[in-house]
Amino acid sequence: MDVDAPICSAKGCRKPATHVVLWNNPKLHTPDREKPWHACDEHVTSLSEYLQVRGFLLRVEPL
Repeated sequence: MDVDAPICSAKGCRKPATHVVLWNNPKLHTPDREKPWHACDEHVTSLSEYLQVRGFLLRVEPL
């Protein structure tokens, strides 16, 4: 495994990331700022839904 490859951002997960979940908290960040969370196939839905419910999700892209 590539030591520089991103790993999943889900708590306790150490799997290689296959997606990047881009988000922005409008109360803290300027509109042009995009914060990344990396996600494996198992956690891409749960991480995306967590951000979507809060209105922070911008988009999900494959790595």
